[in-house]
Amino acid sequence: MNSYTTVQGDMWDSIALRVYGDERYINVLLNANPEYAHMIVLISGIVIRCPEISVEATQILPPWRR
Repeated sequence: MNSYTTVQGDMWDSIALRVYGDERYINVLLNANPEYAHMIVLISGIVIRCPEISVEATQILPPWRR
């Protein structure tokens, strides 16, 4: 599992784009980091767990995000 250390102002969609190359993997990040899921804008210095993605991970996204 990889990780990403946040900078001030990071948001989940921008982290997904930076780590996975696509914003649709936001749910993967949220599921791996439930202790921070309530935060919309993240503060700097949080180490976010970034699990490897698989085809199954995209199946849990809402239809408008696929």
